[in-house]
Amino acid sequence: MTDSSSATAAKAGELLRLHRDPELLTVVNVWDAISAKVVSDVPGTKALATASHSIAATLGHEDGEQIPLDEMLDMIGRIVRATDLPVTADLEGGYGDAAGTIRRAIDLGVVGANLEDQLKPLAEAARQVEDVVRVVEQAGIDFVLNARTDVFLRAGDRDRGEVLADATERCRAFLDAGAPVVFVPGFLDEAEVAHLVDALGPQKLTLIGLPGHPPLARLQELGVARVSFGPVPQNVALTALQKMVEDVHRGGTAPEDTRRLN
Repeated sequence: MTDSSSATAAKAGELLRLHRDPELLTVVNVWDAISAKVVSDVPGTKALATASHSIAATLGHEDGEQIPLDEMLDMIGRIVRATDLPVTADLEGGYGDAAGTIRRAIDLGVVGANLEDQLKPLAEAARQVEDVVRVVEQAGIDFVLNARTDVFLRAGDRDRGEVLADATERCRAFLDAGAPVVFVPGFLDEAEVAHLVDALGPQKLTLIGLPGHPPLARLQELGVARVSFGPVPQNVALTALQKMVEDVHRGGTAPEDTRRLN
């Protein structure tokens, strides 16, 4: 095993350990090399997650696999090289070839990935997870596949109980197919989170942090494995930029608490 492959294997093992630890793993999503460096340098940061929406926006593309895969992977590779921490990548629905896309990501040093089901028929979505698991086994690392279901994001006016049952069934199928964790983005209340953890087991569920969600400490008590923040961090950064522009137009200048971070 080469030094680089040994380092990748070690990072993969650490990322899996962080998900299995009863302490909640929080990952603030990044979108380029400098955001990766800034987040990595904050004490307490244990791993990084990329945000596909944010990377696409950075490079002038709409979200939803509108960015060419080569451009997405190029930026992900830059993020991996900008940090010594484990990196898990948002790879959307796999860009038409989930197993091949994740194989390429592993070659870049990525040690985990979100993979959307895009509400494909359940059998097809589970087979996609199985295909990825085979690729991961061939790579010989503890890759953290975070199999995502979009049922809450696309619930519309469906009955919440039906949506929760659908999410539970899909998550169980993805875990049975070999995914170590599953991702249910969207706004879930505490009872819905508790139901999913009870149904799937502790340290199996990952969520997105949204205003109004149960506090992180409560999610840890419930047995959630991880909370990430998707495109929110980039919007926080862009909000600060826009506010500075507004202040300049009013005759102001840069905020006094600005930090030199690059």
